[in-house]
Amino acid sequence: MVSAIRTGYRLIDTAYNYENEGAVGVAIRESGVPREELIVTSKLPGRFHEFELARPRIEESLYRLGLDHIDLLLIHWPNPNRDLYVQAWQALIDARDRGLVRHIGVSNFLPEHIDRLEAETGELPVVNQIELHPYFPQVEQVEWHNARGIVTEAWSPLSNGRGLVDEPLLTDIGRRYGVGGGEVALAWHHARGIVPIPRSTNPERQKSNLEAVHLTLSDEEVSAITALGRPDGRIKDQDPAVYEEF
Repeated sequence: MVSAIRTGYRLIDTAYNYENEGAVGVAIRESGVPREELIVTSKLPGRFHEFELARPRIEESLYRLGLDHIDLLLIHWPNPNRDLYVQAWQALIDARDRGLVRHIGVSNFLPEHIDRLEAETGELPVVNQIELHPYFPQVEQVEWHNARGIVTEAWSPLSNGRGLVDEPLLTDIGRRYGVGGGEVALAWHHARGIVPIPRSTNPERQKSNLEAVHLTLSDEEVSAITALGRPDGRIKDQDPAVYEEF
């Protein structure tokens, strides 16, 4: 984490359920990078969606991080069967209004979930972080986000790793630019206006992932990569319409 921040990463993604908020806070302080240059994200887990449970959990995340505010707080999953995500959203609004967080959003929400948040609270999320990669490009959902001014973030932007970065189309495009398939995939995200959140503990990989932002693909290349999408493209069987995360 320290090497990533020193390399130039400024969006730091964590979550209550990752059980590493404390380590993230330590890394931020050890990096020497001014706090105001960083965007720190955390997420509220499903077992704390009830309003009165969510409020202290948000405060706990802030305490673990050792920060005076969280830049972006997300609801990790909607958990529609429990049907408490509106209460969780109200707790995020409350935390923002109390100055504990700067911006609020969601993760793994479908359009119908977001429509309900807006209908019941009058507020849209600024971000929806979803599974998104060339094998699962989520074209319709990204267009839906764009029409409402919602930023799309991509978790697992390289799918499950090795299989995607060795995809012949990506490696062929990469040879034209002198980069690997992973960098091409990340450039594809940037070309679509998506914020990818790659994970790596390797400093060299961290650097090459970051440099992908400077790679500009042609419209034809972007379309060809998008066409890699397939019905079974999800990494895991985690359909937000039914998946429950606690």
